[in-house]
Amino acid sequence: MCSLSLFHYSEYLVTAINNPRSLSLDSFLLNHSFEYNLAALSSWIEFTVEKIIYPEMKQITWLSAVGLLMVIFGECLRKAAMLTAGSNFNHIVQNEKSDTHTLVTSGVYGWFRHPSYVGWFYWSIGTQVLLCNPICVVGYTLASWRFFKERIEEEEMTLIHFFGEEYLKYKKRVPSGLPFIKGIKVEL
Repeated sequence: MCSLSLFHYSEYLVTAINNPRSLSLDSFLLNHSFEYNLAALSSWIEFTVEKIIYPEMKQITWLSAVGLLMVIFGECLRKAAMLTAGSNFNHIVQNEKSDTHTLVTSGVYGWFRHPSYVGWFYWSIGTQVLLCNPICVVGYTLASWRFFKERIEEEEMTLIHFFGEEYLKYKKRVPSGLPFIKGIKVEL
């Protein structure tokens, strides 16, 4: 619960700092989607059922520690991405380029093209490793991977439209950061 609360509160807080014009209750990401709420509910159900039936399964300290490290890494990377992007970061893929919109390629964006997605990906899987939820580890991994594959392709079409060859050069130089996701296929 601490990890979940910190994630949602910090989403709102960093948005308030970086991009107050886009700030709303939606910035907490609590009403992200039906699928997100279903995933959270599934996690709690799996944890409770396994805790009752196999209590020793929920006491694998080293595995929980690995999960906690994944959660911390993911949270820090996502917030570093949000802070680095500044007002360029928005929870909704933008369809129109604003006058102040710039291509951010420094900081964590020099490591990954989509560091906020990489952070959320490992944070979400880490929450399930932390809880020793084997079914949700697989489910969260597959669902998050599929979501980000589609989202990255959609976002990269927009970024190519906004920044053209500048983005294509950046894309060629910096990996997406997510396993087996290359992004939209476009040649220079």
